[in-house]
Amino acid sequence: MRCTFKVSIVGVGKVGATAAYALLTEGTVTDLVLVAHDVAKSSGEKDDLEQSLPFLQNTSITLTDDYAQVAGSEVTIISAGAAQEPGEDRLSLLKKNVALFSEIIPKIKAANPNGLILVVTNPVDILTYHCYQLAEFRQGQVFGSGTLLDTARFRKELSKLFNVNPRSIHAYILGEHGDSSFPLLSTANIGGQPLQSFPEYDEEKVQIAYQNSKNAAYKIIQTKGATYYAIATVINSIVQSIYKDAKTVLPVSVPLQNHHMQSNVSLSVPCIVGANGVERVLTTAFSETEQQQFTHSAEVLREAYKNATQ
Repeated sequence: MRCTFKVSIVGVGKVGATAAYALLTEGTVTDLVLVAHDVAKSSGEKDDLEQSLPFLQNTSITLTDDYAQVAGSEVTIISAGAAQEPGEDRLSLLKKNVALFSEIIPKIKAANPNGLILVVTNPVDILTYHCYQLAEFRQGQVFGSGTLLDTARFRKELSKLFNVNPRSIHAYILGEHGDSSFPLLSTANIGGQPLQSFPEYDEEKVQIAYQNSKNAAYKIIQTKGATYYAIATVINSIVQSIYKDAKTVLPVSVPLQNHHMQSNVSLSVPCIVGANGVERVLTTAFSETEQQQFTHSAEVLREAYKNATQ
């Protein structure tokens, strides 16, 4: 195990602060840097987090507005940006957050050229791709949380239908982390047995499970204003995979080059995540319908990025 493990979080709103708490409870981060636009406003978050430390592993917490402080970070998590409002889709955040990333990514790259960057800010796929347009990063160094949370939600919904632990269900949501995502059903299985072979399988109910998963964030935002507990858990899970060099297969968003005939766009596909970030992009078999859905998702995101950067 590592003697030190430094992580930085850019953006100390609800997602960033909750992610910081999740990381502290895990006990693997030795140095945590919180980069805030308004240090005075975020000082309460730092104080609150520090007061939990007597019950946890000791961690040095730094609150700053100086991007030079991210130097030496194994991972920099970006959660800064405009938040999704009730009734607003993720793509509507695009222009505001593209402009923000254009400002902060060069600073992060200059301060910490070799560290991994995990993008969480929405629309996560386009912002992940935008990072690669702003600076020269090695392949796999920058990736987005993508559809990992969508996939977890989908497996939870399927677990109710099939009466099995969601961890035993191997089914993905791929493509955009948003409205053009799609469920990968052709290879979905439980214990190696195809989902369609189970007596409980019902196409309509499975599609309802997918719709519930896709719309889960909208429902939460409508009722409590924001989502942050589940995505913080996702962030912690990804960081632990990096810390442990676990080589875990996760559906995260990465820039694609001739992957299922798609290039110059970031989408979520199954990837092996370890100490070096995304270490391998897996080419999962698609049905004809799934290939069409994947292509559509890519087209939606390319067009949105083009419009936002013109």
